[in-house]
Amino acid sequence: MANVSPRGRKPRIRKAAPTVREKIESGSTEQPKAKSKVKTGFSSIFWPFKLMWRVLARIFRPLSPVGRLLKKVFRWMVPRYFINAWKELKLVTWPNRSETWKLTSAVFVFALVFGILVTVVDLGLDQIFKRFILK
Repeated sequence: MANVSPRGRKPRIRKAAPTVREKIESGSTEQPKAKSKVKTGFSSIFWPFKLMWRVLARIFRPLSPVGRLLKKVFRWMVPRYFINAWKELKLVTWPNRSETWKLTSAVFVFALVFGILVTVVDLGLDQIFKRFILK
């Protein structure tokens, strides 16, 4: 019972990968599988754009010193605030689709509850005003 964790499960024991000598001695001649040449999913859709990007990169590579010069001029002309704001935006981790839906529904529920609360308070104050002040 010494190997049992507090949750009641046995701890996982990871086996070390066999060395080349151990593979040879055991007689295992298993070859790694070759990658498939068939493109699937989004990669099959975007391969022309990747090819075009490689060609354009080769064409414009000699212009990279001009690009570095333009970058320096741009940094000199643009206020530091905008550069720092852009860097900060790059650090933002945006929510995925399910988190976005959860947050959106939370906003709608809050807006609905708050609207009902404001309506009830408004009607209550309206009744009090009509009953006591306009009598």
